[in-house]
Amino acid sequence: MATGGSEGSPPSLGPKQHTNRLIHEKSPYLLQHAHNPVDWYPWGEEAFAKAKKEDKLIFLSVGYSTCHWCHVMERESFENEEIGKIMNENFVCIKVDREERPDVDKVYMTFVQATSGGGGWPMSVWLTPDLKPFVGGTYFPPEDGFHRPGFKTVLQNLAEQWKKNRNGITERSNKILTALQRGVAVSANEGTVPPPCPEVMESCFQQLAHSYEDEYGGFRESPKFPSPVNFNFLFRFWALNKTGEKGARALEMALHTLKMMALGGIHDHIGQGFHRYSTDGKWHVPHFEKMLYDQGQLAVSYTEAYQISGDTFFADVARDILLYVSRDLSDKSGGFYSAEDADSHPTAKSVEKTEGAFCVWTEHEIRELLPDPVPDASQGVTMADVFIHHYGVKESGNVDPAQDPHGELENKNVLIVRYSPELTATKFGLEVEKVKDVLRMCRNRLYEVRRQRPRPHLDSKMLASWNGLMISGFARAGAVLGEKTYVRRAAQAAGFLREHMFDSGSGQLLRSCYPGDESAVEQAARPVSGFLDDYAFVIRSLMDLYEASFDHQWLEWALLLQQKQDDLFWDSKGFAYFTNDARDPSVLIRLKEDQDGAEPSGNAVAASNLVRLANFANRPDWVNKSKQLVAAFEKLLNSIPMALPEMVIALMAQHHTLKQVVIRGELEAPDTQELIQCVNAHFVHNKILLLADGNSESFLYQTLPFLSTLELKDGKATAYVCQNFSCSLPVTSAGELQTLLIK
Repeated sequence: MATGGSEGSPPSLGPKQHTNRLIHEKSPYLLQHAHNPVDWYPWGEEAFAKAKKEDKLIFLSVGYSTCHWCHVMERESFENEEIGKIMNENFVCIKVDREERPDVDKVYMTFVQATSGGGGWPMSVWLTPDLKPFVGGTYFPPEDGFHRPGFKTVLQNLAEQWKKNRNGITERSNKILTALQRGVAVSANEGTVPPPCPEVMESCFQQLAHSYEDEYGGFRESPKFPSPVNFNFLFRFWALNKTGEKGARALEMALHTLKMMALGGIHDHIGQGFHRYSTDGKWHVPHFEKMLYDQGQLAVSYTEAYQISGDTFFADVARDILLYVSRDLSDKSGGFYSAEDADSHPTAKSVEKTEGAFCVWTEHEIRELLPDPVPDASQGVTMADVFIHHYGVKESGNVDPAQDPHGELENKNVLIVRYSPELTATKFGLEVEKVKDVLRMCRNRLYEVRRQRPRPHLDSKMLASWNGLMISGFARAGAVLGEKTYVRRAAQAAGFLREHMFDSGSGQLLRSCYPGDESAVEQAARPVSGFLDDYAFVIRSLMDLYEASFDHQWLEWALLLQQKQDDLFWDSKGFAYFTNDARDPSVLIRLKEDQDGAEPSGNAVAASNLVRLANFANRPDWVNKSKQLVAAFEKLLNSIPMALPEMVIALMAQHHTLKQVVIRGELEAPDTQELIQCVNAHFVHNKILLLADGNSESFLYQTLPFLSTLELKDGKATAYVCQNFSCSLPVTSAGELQTLLIK
């Protein structure tokens, strides 16, 4: 099913010696462990009942299929016969894919972070038979060393403790759960209002500016993460402070970081798209996995950077991301796959995988592959010479050993743009366009060679939330760049979600599905209902898709999903949304997510969605609900707003009333298209875009009766900019509309 090639399976090692219950799962991560000597169970009643019946502790292991250290722990411990025997005799062992069950992951990650001061994957937690945690951590080496116990020792010690001090462990786990429930409680009282927007917005900017690293951009020294939510905030802060020094600084921080990321090794210059993060402070050596959620969010960030700056460099990067996703993360059914692994086999005959093997190069390889002389250059100059200079390739490799503790990248090169095309042209006495052509030919040739390497594992799981992020990426880029193929791809993916991940009977989204045979799509072994972020991200994407296509069906579906989201997750007593609904008793705590991570907080996106939808659907009550939601997170907004910039954006949307930009005209008419293109060419942080085509029977005319009062001026397509229940005088030219938009 994968359009991007094989999943890089290892060489056949003959028949599998062990097979456990995970063989019946669909999750690629769970299937990776189906032949461990560990008697793994999936999360579910069968495992819980066994633990209670046999009075055994539960060992819970949580990870995901492209997690490097998850692979390491599997290889070292879960494939070890001796360790497997200890696990099977003393514990009921449960494997969870954190991407399939984020509700389970978040509960126990909250415990691990609270008790150890850190977190990550693989996550290892020991539970009592009634699922209460009492010991947890992340990666454990198999044996003792470096002043820390190994996994085998931890297993033996805990098994012994359970035999000797069962009551003490049970009492401790009860206290821990009570403390966790109290510690994560988030609520607001009736009448509580959001914190003052100007102060919160200013504080968020100051905190980001303080953490900003000037030379290479980014908001910490190292490792460096893309953090698209920071760009979202900074662009909107700039839009409200265009003429001030702070606005200029916000824009500089965002654009410089995005440019340095695109020039760095975190950007795959041969195969397109972005890796997960940079292990160093220069965006050079990445953690090589590629995640769909990064591609979707960064496509929006680079599109907005182009909108604001007019620099085609950013538009080209957005196109690069969408090319990668279209080619390598797209299913024929229309959905988007989750990720590509960091690890792969260096050669077809290799047994062990290494990180980055698919992406890195030796200087010798490049010279062999690019021997052609460059016309018009000095005698003896080859394509390899130009490429090696431009991308910082060295004979001994260009990776700092500090970023390669296991020596996997020794003598290898991670491509990073060291010089501008102009400087490279000067170096070799060439025209700039000639250099660009040469570099393009070099990249294409290396791409064809790389296609022959064993590919990294592809996680073909399709998640509603991440598909929503990617739909927004395609829709927003399609509108701004005038690329209808991107808008059509977004619509195809939205259609996929409605067909395969939406139960029209109950009105609920499903969390995940998987490719089957030919063009079939299969559900999980135990289908999981959607969570808050599934609803919030999909709803936002449907509004983005409507504004790119003006197809009412997506807006209608967004409104239905919003109503279902309110039914399932809204806390009518303490306000804000729970991450999960209340129907699964195995999830001991219902959390309310606040802070942004690699993905934005579901509550923050929902808060902004409510404001946008209120303007599409004439629902002022949703604006009030958005304010209640934001008020629930007042404490964090007042103290550390940089931890939740997406929530600050929602606060800004509430404070600065949205503009309803209405184009009255026929969609395909040239004068209508000219006005639409004018709107899309400008970054307007607080607007929604509607098309009034004169069809009084349509959905929009029914929900927004004022549209029927808007007329064509002099028979031409006409634009109205409405705010606070009043509309501007009608305009018919792009110039006049631009003036209204940038006020």
